[in-house]
Order: sequence, then C-alpha cells, then structure tokens
Amino acid sequence: MIIAPSVLSMDYSKVEESMKLLNESKAQWLHFDVMDGHFVPNITFGPDILRGLSKLTNNLLDVHLMISNPKKYANEFIENGANLITVHWECFDDAEDALNFILELKKKGVKTGITSKPSTDIMEYQALLEEVDLVLVMSVEPGFGGQLFMMESLDKIRTLKELRDTNNYNYLIEVDGGINQETAKLVLDAGADVLVAGSYIFKADIIERVDSLWNL
Repeated sequence: MIIAPSVLSMDYSKVEESMKLLNESKAQWLHFDVMDGHFVPNITFGPDILRGLSKLTNNLLDVHLMISNPKKYANEFIENGANLITVHWECFDDAEDALNFILELKKKGVKTGITSKPSTDIMEYQALLEEVDLVLVMSVEPGFGGQLFMMESLDKIRTLKELRDTNNYNYLIEVDGGINQETAKLVLDAGADVLVAGSYIFKADIIERVDSLWNL
C-alpha cells in the first residue's frame, strides 16, 4: 500500500514545516492535482510549485493533470520533477490518440497513468490498460478538495482489479477523493494500491494521520 498526500490541501503558509513532517511520515508519494479552470472549475498550480517542492522531498512526485490540453503542458511538469503523469481519458479524441501520447511520455522516462471523471465508464479506455503504470479512480468529482467519497467508485476498483488479475496487467490502482480512515479500508478491501488523501492528512497532525492509514 502506498500513501500519496495531496498537496492541494497543504497550508502554503507552512510549506517547509509540512514537508518536513511528510518526510518523517510513512508517505511514499506526493500527489499534485493540477487544474486549469477549464477542464475542471478550479485553478491550482503549475510546474514552478512542483519544482520548488521537489527540492524538499525524495518522495515520488505523482502529477495528476486535470487540464484540457495535457499534450501541451506535460513536458513542463516532467522537466520540473514529475515522476508519474496521469492524464484524463476525456482529453483525447480516441484510444489511439491517448495511446500515442502515453507512449510518448514513457519515452521520456516517466511513469504513466490514465483516469476519468466518475461518470465515465472505464471500459471506454480498456485498450490503454496494458500500457499504463497506474489507473486513477476518482471517488469525487474532480475540481475541489474536501468532497465526500462516492461509494459507487468501489465497483470501479473491483473491476480494475479483476481486469488486472485476468489479463496480467501491471498497473497500480490509485484512489483519490474523500479518503479517510474509514473509506481507505473500503478501497483497500476492493483492491486499491495507492491512497491519495488531502484534507484528511493536512487538516490535522500529518504524521498521525498518515500512520492511521498505514496501520489499516
């Protein structure tokens, strides 16, 4: 199990203190929700913030691009420290278009992920599952932190686990949205490998909250 705190919920008046605590915790990844105000109704941060935080941690930098044009901007995030780039299926014309971009990313030496909005059927992008390193299940509507967990996302997790087991795929299953100690147990039992948690970790004692997930 991998814990990926989402810096979307970090108190940016206490960046160095928060990063120090994260580094002392059992969190292995750092999750960046990049939003453009177009694909989702919110604006967050760009590659400069990623570059700055990359200097404060050795954790894997997990970048989720919730933007309309990932082809245009992905390379900037790679150049500024991204180790894993996850893109939205809805941003591509078709499976061939998405696959070509994923293969381009892999040539740049980064891990790749695919995701979609909760209402999108994962079977639409089943053809990509053999090539990606990660599939992200959104358990809230993308755009804002602090939302309640959508229980129907558990079915997607179970389906992805079944597809992985049946076809010998190698992707990790990541879940983002409404994760706390209770919902984390549900998604782990359903087959998830990576937990993204924002408000749950950053709105309380960081180390204690990471430990509470780690010890499930």
